[in-house]
Amino acid sequence: MVSKVRTVAFVGMKPIEITVEAQISPGLASFCIVGLPDKTVGEAKERIRSAFFQLGIGFPAKRVIINMAPADIPKAGSHYDLPIALAILGAMEVIDTSMLENTISIGELGLDGTLSHVSGAICAAMLATENDLSLICPKACENEALWSGNKSIIAAPNITSLVNHLTGVSQISSPQVSNLKQNEMNFGIDMADVYGQMFAKRAIEIAASGGHNVLMIGPPGSGKSMLASRMRTILPLLSSSEALETTCIYSLAGMLPKEGLIYQPPYRDPHNSASLISIVGGGTDAKPGEISLAHNGILFMDEFPEFQRSVIEALRQPVETNMITISRAKEHITYPANIQLVAAMNPCKCGYFGTPGKQCSKAPRCALEYRNRISGPILDRFDIVIYVNSVKVSELFENTPRENSKTIRDRVSKIRELQKIRAQKYDINSLYLNGKAQSKYLEDITKLDNDSKSFFQKAIEHSNLSARSCHKILRVARTIADMENADTIKKEHLSEALQYRLLDIR
Repeated sequence: MVSKVRTVAFVGMKPIEITVEAQISPGLASFCIVGLPDKTVGEAKERIRSAFFQLGIGFPAKRVIINMAPADIPKAGSHYDLPIALAILGAMEVIDTSMLENTISIGELGLDGTLSHVSGAICAAMLATENDLSLICPKACENEALWSGNKSIIAAPNITSLVNHLTGVSQISSPQVSNLKQNEMNFGIDMADVYGQMFAKRAIEIAASGGHNVLMIGPPGSGKSMLASRMRTILPLLSSSEALETTCIYSLAGMLPKEGLIYQPPYRDPHNSASLISIVGGGTDAKPGEISLAHNGILFMDEFPEFQRSVIEALRQPVETNMITISRAKEHITYPANIQLVAAMNPCKCGYFGTPGKQCSKAPRCALEYRNRISGPILDRFDIVIYVNSVKVSELFENTPRENSKTIRDRVSKIRELQKIRAQKYDINSLYLNGKAQSKYLEDITKLDNDSKSFFQKAIEHSNLSARSCHKILRVARTIADMENADTIKKEHLSEALQYRLLDIR
């Protein structure tokens, strides 16, 4: 007899349905798993044997063969423990696997038969929902599975209670849907903490409103990192679809918070010693890296030139395409990477080039060598590049009130909603921010009158700007116009957008 149970394999963000087949036949006692299992799946044998002992069922002293189809897809992860165990129980006729024809099962077995939390439960639940299937998962994954919207979920604490449920001995109560929306987080920091820096604050608000990439250059202690960390406090909460997608990434990475769906835009700030794999993703399991963990949020890279050259250059593709592809000999895995890149750097190695009273002793060579660590193509991908000068002493002792994050966030939310409504007229439901506008849509929303067009053409010729730089300036100008509730881009909007391009940085 061959029994079959459904489960899933995770290929990047995409869950693929897998059929686990079990056959028990006469012969020498053996337990064989085929279908490209990795070491974790192979070790399931001992966990399943011990779980059967706790269940009070002797493991069959026959030839047990497990096949996981399709056989050409690599199988990795401990979530295969439960479907393998259920398939064997079906082959032993302990349970009727026909009851599981429309059910996906995932779960890791402990030696005592308990079911432990596994990564990717929300992705498996989403696949089950799309195909009108039920889901069996560990009790620890109950809330995560519910976030997908699937109402047909069996969340079992251990294999004993699950078998009793399937055989009708006792029933597992249906999980209750709780409040899924995460409340706004209290960061403990606020934009009101920043003294002075009105020019930089204006640039940060524009960047937040339009989803623009920002590079800040300034001496140590000028407030670059402080501004970047507080930029997340002025971003609105994610939409339901964005929250679900972001939560799915964190679930696959095994980093899902217990609070609930991730409604707060992610903020990732890796150290400059981070490796290429930790940033772009990869490794033996091709896990998502910092670029994908910052999806729908901010990736902050402090001391930008100090990162490895390969790490900096790896940003080219995701910043342009909003996705990252990890290529292997036998497969290509793609993760979403709709990030807002925020970087900070000193003007030179010692940090004080151009600072009055603290001149760099090796100027201008020190500054040129340091800045040349960032290639032209990478620099060209920043929409906004600004100097952040040191705060004046007089500004540190000012008693004038400063705008808090909530006030700024309210403005940012309105501008983003305006962009979303405008993009929906073009059937654009994602990547709707001005900073992500492409092709015909960008052309339509950035049309200029004759006066503005003439002014912009002269600026392009004078500064010898690339086509990409021109598009970046137009995107920023569109956001500035939106902030003033202007339908068309005017000369003053272009003038301000041009301020945020340091044309002499190189």
